[in-house]
Formats: sequence, C-alpha cells, structure tokens
Amino acid sequence: MRPSSSLWTAVALALVSGTALAGPARAVGYGTPTIRLSAAYLSGAVGSTGDPTVTVTVAQSGADASALTVTASGASRSTVAGPSDVRVTGTGGSRTLAVTAHAQGYTDLTLKVTGLGGKSATSTLHYAASPAVQHSADARYLTGASDASAAVDAGDGYLVVANDEDNTLRLYDGSASGAPVRTWDLDSALGADKEADIEGAARVGNTIYWTGSLGNNKDGEYRADRNTVFTTTVSGSGAATRLAFGTAGHRLRDDLVAWDEANGDRYGFAAGTATGQAPKQIDGFNVEGLEFAPGSTTTAYVGFRAPLAPPQNGGKALIVPVTNMDEVARGTKATFGTPIELDLGGLSVRDLRRNDQGQYLIVAGSWAADDNSDPYALYSWDGVAGHRPVKVLDLPTADAGGWESVVSVPDLTAAGARVRLITDDGAADLYGDGTDAKDLTHPEWQKSRTAWFTLS
Repeated sequence: MRPSSSLWTAVALALVSGTALAGPARAVGYGTPTIRLSAAYLSGAVGSTGDPTVTVTVAQSGADASALTVTASGASRSTVAGPSDVRVTGTGGSRTLAVTAHAQGYTDLTLKVTGLGGKSATSTLHYAASPAVQHSADARYLTGASDASAAVDAGDGYLVVANDEDNTLRLYDGSASGAPVRTWDLDSALGADKEADIEGAARVGNTIYWTGSLGNNKDGEYRADRNTVFTTTVSGSGAATRLAFGTAGHRLRDDLVAWDEANGDRYGFAAGTATGQAPKQIDGFNVEGLEFAPGSTTTAYVGFRAPLAPPQNGGKALIVPVTNMDEVARGTKATFGTPIELDLGGLSVRDLRRNDQGQYLIVAGSWAADDNSDPYALYSWDGVAGHRPVKVLDLPTADAGGWESVVSVPDLTAAGARVRLITDDGAADLYGDGTDAKDLTHPEWQKSRTAWFTLS
C-alpha cells in the first residue's frame, strides 16, 4: 500500500526544514566534578613559615577547569584548623592548598569542588599539627621520616639526610618544608635485613662516607647491619644531585674492640659491645660523629656518644682517628691513631663537621637515651688533639626532638655566621596523642626539623 500524498508532503517538509531525526532539543550536559589530592595526609606546625602544601587536581566533563571552585566545607576539629584556615590558590585544573594551624592535634578537612550545573564532589584531607617551636621563622620540616641522624650539604640549599630507622637517603630542598625531592633505598646495595642505624656522615670531594652506630640495639643485641661503613658517590648538585652506591665494609666495630683490648682495654669497648649491654649508657658503645682530620682525605675522626672517658659524670668526649677510612669502607682492617679526649662539659659527640678552612663544629649532647630535656651545646674546635674546644652556643631544649646533625660549617670568624642544625624527632610526641613520631603510620606526618642559629 502506497503512503498517502499528505504523508509524503510531511516527510518532504521535515527534510527541507532540517528537523528530521533531530528529536527533542537538549541542554548542554555536565558530568560530576572530580577532585584528587596529591597526598591524603598533611603535616603542619603552629606558627610555622612555609609549611608543606598539597596539590589539588580538579576536572569536570563539559566544563573548563577554570570554572570550578575549590573550598573547605568542614572540619572535624576546627580548634586545630578549620575551613577558614584553608587557602586554595590557582585557577586551572591544578590548585595549591595550604593550611594554617592554630593548635596541636589532628583534624579532618573536607574539601569541596563545585562545578557547573550545580554539581559538586568532596574529598578529605587528614591534617596533623605539631606545636609551635622557638625560632619558628627559621624552622623548616623535612617530612617522610622522623629520625634524621646525619646530613651533608648538596649545594644550593639542598641537603642529603640519613634516617637511623631505615637505609634510605633523602634529598631535601632545605629552603622549604616538605617531602624529599629524591630518595635512594640502599637495602639491596648493603645486603641489609635491618637498618644500618646510620649516625654519621662526612664528604670528601664527590664521595660521602656513612657510618652505622656500630653498637648493639637498644635491647643489647648485636645486629650485624649496624657494623657498617659505606660510601656513596655524588654527581651534580642542588636539585640535580644524584647518588650512586660505592663500597661497604663491615668490620670497624670488631677492629675497634680488638684495638682497645690490645691497648689495655682503656675504653672498655669489649664490655660496651657485650651481649645485653645497651649502647646508650655512660659505659656503652655508640658512634654518632664522623668527619675527616685537618688536611686529610684518609684519616677520619670517629666521634662517640658512648662511652665517656672515663665513664663517669664529667667524663670527656671520645674521638678515635681511623687512619685508613678510605680502605675501611672497602672492607679492609682499620688502623688507628692516638685517641682524642675532648672536654665538652660532660657531654658527648652527637655530630662533628668541618669546613674547608679546617674549622670544626661539634654538636654535644647526653650519652643517655633520654628525651630532649637533657642539655645540648655547640662547640667550635680546630681539629687538633690537645686543643680545647670552645662552647659557642647552648641549644634550646624546650621543643620536640634532639639536636642531631650539622649540615655545614660557616666561616666561624665571620660576624653573624649562621649554622643549620637538624633534629631527630623519632621519639617525639608531635601531635599530642602519645605516639612517637617514628611509629606514626603515615610518612607525611613523620618529620624532622631544621633550624638556623647565629653563632656568637
């Protein structure tokens, strides 16, 4: 049956007008916005300058990213930080979020992206704030680990930092708080099952020497990985710094004990390393400082946190020169020079650093495994046995963390000379919940602190 002429006419008119097959008119469609955080966990500090930030990435299908808005819409504890304390900058698909802390503790911040068509989405930022510290304007926080134990200058304000709870070296931009810009996990290179307990570092040219504590663990048990001296080779500088594993030796502890026994057991190294002996005792055995002797690239000063010499209150700090450290780091038997005993007011060596002019700075602290309420001081020294070190600064002890590392030594004769020190915050209760920083489950909440001091 043929269609009627009126139907053909209607079809023809539709084709001419362009409405055939078009269906009902539709409005422009917008998808649900998306919001993604570069980190779900963020740490700040009360009164700090330059806290770490989070990158917020937003998008919405059918809309330009510049049309989206990002705000904080809620907080679980506004006394720590609330919506009004969140600042979001940027206008495109990538925004920068910063938080101002008002009190120590934790808060979950709800972040909201609002797009076109009345559609929105949310995400949660888990925020933790540590308390205010002295010299807060100069303080920077190195996140990702809390037990900073040794550091060397990498140039342009960057520093390579060791952590005594793992075998990872981290490169930080010292001018800004935040995560490392690069890391090197040395577990495989060291063949280590446990941490080497890295406590000292010294740079000679493009070689960095690192030493473990050489002592027992806190329970008095021998751990072979701690009996380690190793090297890394540096290429580049600043943000372009690269490290390559060099060599390692695993006998310095044994050689020190044998040397001491051959010299009348003067320092009690055999007893200090005996099973059951905790390392951080006045008569224990624990290495924390490493630096090269004046004008030498082979003789290294090994600085002891314990024992004191003699092992009693008011005893002197001990340094043992290792005269072939370049070979020790390749597994060769160590040879030793005459030991050096320094009067640091009853304190021991926590770090030791020299500049190109032969000027040394010593971070002096207690041999004990106490909190940071024990005294700390900074001493200058010329590196010559028999010459007395001079106290240049008593370090503050009211804040979290113990002073552990000197990054580099300025010209100590220059007026207004400043030095950067680093704290080990591993045993600190940073957020007021009774948890040691090293036991926090989120690395973004773990951190150590750097601070600048002007030397008198």
